[in-house]
Amino acid sequence: MLRKLFPFLDWFQNYRSVDLKADVISGLTVALVLIPQSMAYAQLAGLPPFYGLYAAFIPPAVAALFGSSRQLATGPVAVVSLMTAVALEPLATAGSGGYVTYAVLLALMVGVFQFTLGVLRLGLLVNFLSHPVVNGFTNAAAIIIATSQFSKLLGVYVDKADYHYQTIINAITAGFYYIHWPTLLLGGLAFLIMFVLKRVSRRIPSILVAVVITTVISWASGFERTSWINLVDIESPRARKLVSEFNAASGDLARLTIERTELGIKFNKARAATDRIAAIHTLRDRDIIGVQIELLETDIRNMRAQLRNLLFAGVRQSDGRFTLFPRGRVPEGVLSDGRTWRIKVSNRPLETDNLLVSAGGDVVGSVPVGLPALAIPKVEVGALLHLLPYALIISLLGFMEAISIVKAMSAKTGQRIDPNQELIGQGLGNICGAIGSSYPTSGSFSRSAVNLQAGAFSGLSSVFTSLAVVLVLLFFTPLLYYLPQSVLAAIIMMAVIGLINLNGMIHAWRAQWYDGLISVITFGCTLILAPHLDRGIMVGVALSVLVFLYKSMRPTVVDLSLGLDRGLHDSVAFGLQECRYIDVVRFDGPLFFANAGYLEDQIRKRRLNKKQLRHIIIVANGINDIDASGQEALSLIVDRVRSAGIDISLSGVNESVMKVLKRTHLLAKIGKDHVFPKTDMALKSIHVRTHRSGEEKNCPLTEVVHSHIHSTEKGV
Repeated sequence: MLRKLFPFLDWFQNYRSVDLKADVISGLTVALVLIPQSMAYAQLAGLPPFYGLYAAFIPPAVAALFGSSRQLATGPVAVVSLMTAVALEPLATAGSGGYVTYAVLLALMVGVFQFTLGVLRLGLLVNFLSHPVVNGFTNAAAIIIATSQFSKLLGVYVDKADYHYQTIINAITAGFYYIHWPTLLLGGLAFLIMFVLKRVSRRIPSILVAVVITTVISWASGFERTSWINLVDIESPRARKLVSEFNAASGDLARLTIERTELGIKFNKARAATDRIAAIHTLRDRDIIGVQIELLETDIRNMRAQLRNLLFAGVRQSDGRFTLFPRGRVPEGVLSDGRTWRIKVSNRPLETDNLLVSAGGDVVGSVPVGLPALAIPKVEVGALLHLLPYALIISLLGFMEAISIVKAMSAKTGQRIDPNQELIGQGLGNICGAIGSSYPTSGSFSRSAVNLQAGAFSGLSSVFTSLAVVLVLLFFTPLLYYLPQSVLAAIIMMAVIGLINLNGMIHAWRAQWYDGLISVITFGCTLILAPHLDRGIMVGVALSVLVFLYKSMRPTVVDLSLGLDRGLHDSVAFGLQECRYIDVVRFDGPLFFANAGYLEDQIRKRRLNKKQLRHIIIVANGINDIDASGQEALSLIVDRVRSAGIDISLSGVNESVMKVLKRTHLLAKIGKDHVFPKTDMALKSIHVRTHRSGEEKNCPLTEVVHSHIHSTEKGV
């Protein structure tokens, strides 16, 4: 019982000092990859980069302690980070305090859902996400993740559009208008370093080396070049007017948002008091304000884009003041600093007496020193309802990713894997992580591979990984200040390249064309509908369920004849002639309400097409289950066939189906002498009497007789 509650106790059986050394080395090796990667993934999730370190602090250790795999490395991952951003964008502005609160709440919801599934032994629910759906979604998500980093790589600023492809077009357009070359060069250098070092040796922490080199260059070259100025020091009436209008619109938006919230509370009270008139008037006022907010948000978005597109030249005045002139309009005789300056615009109103302008690239900036405060996330009912479907999808996707990694590693290590225990571990990792200000996490394929290659013996390696992150949070965060954002973008893009697997869709198509089509449709819908990634998954799941239902409603029903190996085979597929008097019909699948009518139709069609038919044998080997509808359909088939002067028998009935036949007295109706253990026994019993006074010289059930049409086609 103790080992079930605390599975990590198994690690210490015959645990040696050499195993401890292996765990320490592998844990630190994974940490070298995890620390920069987690900051990049937090940025992808719309959070400040240091929240990636918070997500790398508690979840890796807890998930390892209570999971079943000894080498799985848990923490921030690309797809889950992207799904987090998609879930939170409608609720709050990316990077804001409210956004962080909802991200932590989402981690708690994901953890509770995964833990509950694990405790209830419902890990099989993940099968609703079929492999073709996951493959199509993952390929599309990898492309979305990679292209979402274009703006950071180019050093431009664009607002997110309604659809991802529109955002990418805007980013590329902004890049043509203005591109910050040092930003692009540092991102390109990080790409080059990671690519070359991976080719040289996978044991070299290429990500860490790229981070160190580019951070040193950023610090030494003054990559981040910012200044605080007064609005009056910008010699551009247009810029001053835009700032004034932007601030006024932002103030109006904040006021209207508060009014809408108050009206929402008022509406709930009126509805609770069953005051219909007050509720209707309040709802009308709230909707009007909602339309005003939408129009105002569009205006603010346009003004923000215009402000970001303003380019200035900086001039240091003789009195020490720093002023900005529109680029190309610097007065004659005045010497500029040769740099291009831009106003830094966020979603908040601009401080006119303390305006931030930049002529450099973006860096991570200040990272809080110390560990995050431990607290239970605040639960809001409205946010809870909005996040619920996303929590469900992230839970299943994250678990599927984790279990796929675990299964791949267990094939090499021979370790026994318990999917439900893994769900418990992942769930507890997210729950405890939420208490430590983490956003949702999952198992990472790349870091798990590093952990395995480094020789990790037990989950203690993940505990040492967490301890390494703790040391960074306590002592080394100042070293991360000058890390360029474009380098984090390069890390993300480099990581998701491995997620692109178009061969998976081709493989699915070769297995079954409809699986390949589902994968392609999921891929296309996810790309087109992004950032609404949940819709792409829903389309794929819906198609998978429809295909499953269609196949269940129309299972394979074939006529059997004797083949070259003296076994019974599908007469159409093998080009075999069928017996005139006996029809051996094989039904593949459970006989239940969805397909009972289909079996009736198939038997009726054979009675109509085969005028000399005397006996039907239903080969029931493939019928592994039967419900009341299936039993009733079988009973009707027996009545109708026999009333038409044709006899009917069953062969190969399994035990579970036989119990149903006995309980419903259908066995007595069919007759025990008409139910045979094997098909060949049925044929021996009925063949002679069905062929008595018959004209068939060579029966296809006793001799191999090829169909003329099929023989000609196959060249037999």
